[in-house]
Amino acid sequence: MMMDIFSSFDQNIFYMDNNIWLMILIFLFILNSSWWMSPSYLWYLSMKIFLFMFTQSSLTLMKSLKSLNFIISSLFLFLIYLNLMGLLPYMFSISSHLIFSLSMSLPIWLSLIMSSFNLNKKETLAHLLPAGAPMWLNPFLIIIEMISIMVRPLTLAFRLAANMSAGHIILILISSYLTTSILMMTSSMIFLFFIQLSYFMFEMAISIIQAYIFCLLLSLYSNDHSMKL
Repeated sequence: MMMDIFSSFDQNIFYMDNNIWLMILIFLFILNSSWWMSPSYLWYLSMKIFLFMFTQSSLTLMKSLKSLNFIISSLFLFLIYLNLMGLLPYMFSISSHLIFSLSMSLPIWLSLIMSSFNLNKKETLAHLLPAGAPMWLNPFLIIIEMISIMVRPLTLAFRLAANMSAGHIILILISSYLTTSILMMTSSMIFLFFIQLSYFMFEMAISIIQAYIFCLLLSLYSNDHSMKL
């Protein structure tokens, strides 16, 4: 029983949350084409999504970072699975928690920073100061640029978690009013049902879009990576 709308983010109220990772692994295992005489349509759809993100990440400097675009493309597909699974009834939404989204953004962002600094320290430090800036503004610009770089994993994590959390809260509010109207057999029952259905489809689109924005921004951050000359 949920005490309030924010109780939906407490994994202890769901009895299926302990099996979510097992369900994901089984789902991905079934998609393996080697177990079928011919690949399924779902496998083809997953490959199209993977190749779409791979093409987008290949437009950035990430294509020169030794298969990091494969990691981003796999992460994109993984986030879509998690976001859509979070919409299932009685399923704990992992992607709506900040600790999960931060564990996705922080390692990749930190690996880009450390790799860039290790390969070319001089050019990495030069990125902190825009060209043509007045001399008296240089200390302030360096501080501002450092802060903007440091908050990148936080903005990525907050964007994903906040959008997914807001969507789940609105779904819970609509469903609570819909349940009340069904029990009381009010005239607004059909209207609320179509609102719930429409917003559920909208939230499915948001789940895909947020996964795309998350991975696209990670790939764009690779443009600041300094390769060894």
